[in-house]
Amino acid sequence: MKIQHINLGQKPLLLAPMEDVTDSPFRQICKQKGASVVYTEFISSEAIIRDSDIAMHKMQFEESERPFGVQIFGGREEAMEGATKVAVASNPDIVDINFGCPVYKIVKKGAGSACLKDLAMMERMAGTVVDAAGDFPVTVKTRLGWDDRTIRISEVGLMLQNLGVKALTVHARTRNQKYKGDARWDYLKELKNTSGLEIPIIGNGDVTSPELAKKMFDETGVDGVMIGRGAIGNPWIFEQTRHYLETGELLPDPTVDQRLALCAEHLRFSVAHHGEQYGVIIMKKHYGQYLKGIRNSRKLRGEIMQEKEMDPILELLLNFKEEELYAVA
Repeated sequence: MKIQHINLGQKPLLLAPMEDVTDSPFRQICKQKGASVVYTEFISSEAIIRDSDIAMHKMQFEESERPFGVQIFGGREEAMEGATKVAVASNPDIVDINFGCPVYKIVKKGAGSACLKDLAMMERMAGTVVDAAGDFPVTVKTRLGWDDRTIRISEVGLMLQNLGVKALTVHARTRNQKYKGDARWDYLKELKNTSGLEIPIIGNGDVTSPELAKKMFDETGVDGVMIGRGAIGNPWIFEQTRHYLETGELLPDPTVDQRLALCAEHLRFSVAHHGEQYGVIIMKKHYGQYLKGIRNSRKLRGEIMQEKEMDPILELLLNFKEEELYAVA
């Protein structure tokens, strides 16, 4: 699969952009574990053109994250144009447009999945970004439609292709579904079989294991699979899935020592990127997932949460002995 000139090989596995999750430290960890492409959290075009410190910080990345995409959203063409120019100046590999976020505060501004109610607006927005991006490839992430009555995903795919969009990721739910109910993979198959549609199609929704990733590839024919919530606290899902796709065999789950060591590395990346104070704070949301299913982890997590500096947390994580802390059978 290729996104313009970027060759991702067969059946690539992409990390979904997730608000307050896919910062640079988490992306670095996921790249280490086999993610083919990683993306920023979605960034407001209005914040970018106003040179917001938060927006600029979200756009920062390490060379080890490549291929790397900046995802932007917005409800005004002028802001999307300006934000795209700022984004490409930072030299990412991809600019991605968020046409799928279902959150009310985003939708009410005419951004995210609001564009699914007005395909003419989506067309103008996407065309503006493609023009502003110049030689940089533009991709889109969206949903099936606003609701069941507005599912026109094949039409959307052809429209975006004609504008010069180089790949399309579809979360196989409508905006009204938000994150409830099952993802509807049959629409991914329909999209992939659309006559005249040649750009890569990336499937997203309910892929939380290697087996489900293979099932999506097999049942829908998508070119790539994007993994979101299944990677939180479990970056190993990328290397496990790659191994399963290539061999049909499931790798063993990481040991307790491996989980604690990767959590510690994530913390180091977080402090290096965000500074010690905020780097320690932002990691608190990750410990529960890294330690999930480990006996005695409640005590460990409680002790970690009391610390405000990195070194004492590293001591706690790395000095637990397996005989004291072991996985539930």
